Formats: sequence, C-alpha cells, structure tokens
Amino acid sequence: MTEATGDPGRGGLLPLRHPTGDFFVCDIFGASPKDDLGTMEHPVFSLSTRPDRRVLSYAHNGITVEVIPSVKGRATIHDKDVLIYCISQLMAAMNAGRQISRTLTLKAHDLLVATNRDTSGDAYQRLREAFERLAGTRITTNMATDDQETTRGFGLIEAWEIVRKTRGGRMVSVTVTLSDWLFRAVLAKSVLTLSRDYFRLRKPLERRVYELARKHCGRQPMWRVSVTVLHKKSGSAAPLRVFRAALRKMILEGHLPDYEMAEETGDMIAFSRRRALSDSGPHLGAEALEAARAIAPGWDVHALAAEWRGVWEATGRPRLTSADRAFLGWVRKTRAGAPPR
Repeated sequence: MTEATGDPGRGGLLPLRHPTGDFFVCDIFGASPKDDLGTMEHPVFSLSTRPDRRVLSYAHNGITVEVIPSVKGRATIHDKDVLIYCISQLMAAMNAGRQISRTLTLKAHDLLVATNRDTSGDAYQRLREAFERLAGTRITTNMATDDQETTRGFGLIEAWEIVRKTRGGRMVSVTVTLSDWLFRAVLAKSVLTLSRDYFRLRKPLERRVYELARKHCGRQPMWRVSVTVLHKKSGSAAPLRVFRAALRKMILEGHLPDYEMAEETGDMIAFSRRRALSDSGPHLGAEALEAARAIAPGWDVHALAAEWRGVWEATGRPRLTSADRAFLGWVRKTRAGAPPR
C-alpha cells in the first residue's frame, strides 16, 4: 500500500484547470470552499493511493475515532472534495437566507470544476468511486457537533443516487444525503474557509497538513507542534522517519497555501501565516474600498482585498480592464449579505 508522502516525480501544484476570464465578476459557484472542524482536527480520511482496508483507531485528548472501511477501501482525502463542495454549497445557501436540508442535488460537472478536477469520462468514473467509498466508510466517534457530545456511528454520506445520466452512462446530476453528524456541524457553522489552492495540492499528505495548519494556526501568527503529534494527527501510516522526511520536502518546496513551514530544534515544526498580498497585485482606489464596506458591512475590506488579490494571483494574473470594478463585483458575489467572519 502506497502513501503519497514524498513522490519526487509528482511535486508542485496542480494546474488551475478551469480558469475563467470573468472569475472576479461572477463566481458561478458562489461559495468559498468550506471544511468541517471535526475532520480537520482528527484523522478520518486515508492518505493512501491504493485501496486502504485497514481499520483506523485514534484517540487524542479524550476524543476517540474508529473508522471502518468497506470492501472498496476507506474514503480518501481526495474523496473529501465531495464533502467540501457540499458543505460549501450549504453554507452559501444559509448565508443567503435559504432553507437547507441534508439532501442536495448536485451537477457532477460543477463539482468537478469547482474542485479543480478534469472533466474527462474517467473523472466521472472516479467521482462515482468516491461516492461509493464515502457511503461505505463507517465512523464511530464521540466528536461533538453543535455542542452535542454523543458516541455514534455513521457513514460520511448516508446515501447517494444518480438522478440523470447521459446515454453513455455518465452521471449528469446526483443527489447526496449527508450524515446527520455532518449536517449538524453545518447548522452550527463549525466550518472554516479553505484556500482555493487546496484543490491544487497533489499529495494527500500536503492536503492533510494544510488542514491541520488551517485549523490550529488559523489567523494566529504561528502554531508549533512536535513531529510526533503531527504524525499522529495527520493519520499517516508511514514510519516516523519517512514522515519527517516528507515534512522536510514540503518545507523545501513551499507549496502549502497560506502558511510557511519551518523545522525547529526539539523535533518541532512551526507554521506561520504567509504575508498577505496587500502590497502587491492590482491597485485598488480608496473609493473602491469604501464601496466594499457598504456592500459587505462588518468585513475587513483590507483582508478582502488581500484575498481577492490572492485569487487573481492563483488564476494566472489575468489582465483587468478595471481592478476596482472587478474587485467590487467579486465582493458583491461572494460577501454581500454574508455575516462577517
């Protein structure tokens, strides 16, 4: 069984597969990537690149997690893209004041595009396999959601069904019913926003380490953790020495979105937030910043400007006719009416 910890031939970020010229004016998905706090904090998903049929047993600071895979293997960190997409859509609907439920009807193509996947025939087959692993993986845990701590067992998704498909059998739309545990996390807004570059990370371990950095460092200046604890929290099955070598490679490559990594004495790893792109990228006028305050009251407009410049950077620095108009269009689409965070 192979765990993608340090494959030298597969380094670097994945390309941005679906850049759009009007990205800043109209985000067709209207939802920033959101991840639930529970599975960011504790290992649930496999980092293996082959079917992982091992039972995972994890305990840390009073939290216990047991993950039992199906015959198709445990759900992988890349399968989690489905859940991130679902959570993102639900949070966007909640922020817009719409009613939500555990069952969502999704367009398969939109899910693939939003998570930076290709849209070939093989991609739809891989998506179907992801649904099967998510539905088949069973979890027993006492992780609290919505301030309720109960020990319960559940699947990552309760059910899924292809609603419509092409004559060739490719899924067009699909319904997904989330577990009650995950849905309660959404209702309690126990979620965090991820960088869109999360979907460009190739290696499972990079994605998992980014999740942990986002959860624990968040918007603090720094988070320090021992390699031993990071190894445990990541859920990596690699020997500690192999895991440590993979971390050193990640430090050298520096691909982690939002955060810098550094090795410190005492076998420690330090995560610190990257300097915001507030002084680089398209210039925004004072009037545009004031207009943004009116569109998204309560939000830090300088943080919004930095985030927008980060998206501009990630999409290849497209030429803008008017940076102010593009920025304000992005704010209207992604933040208008949304509660500040």
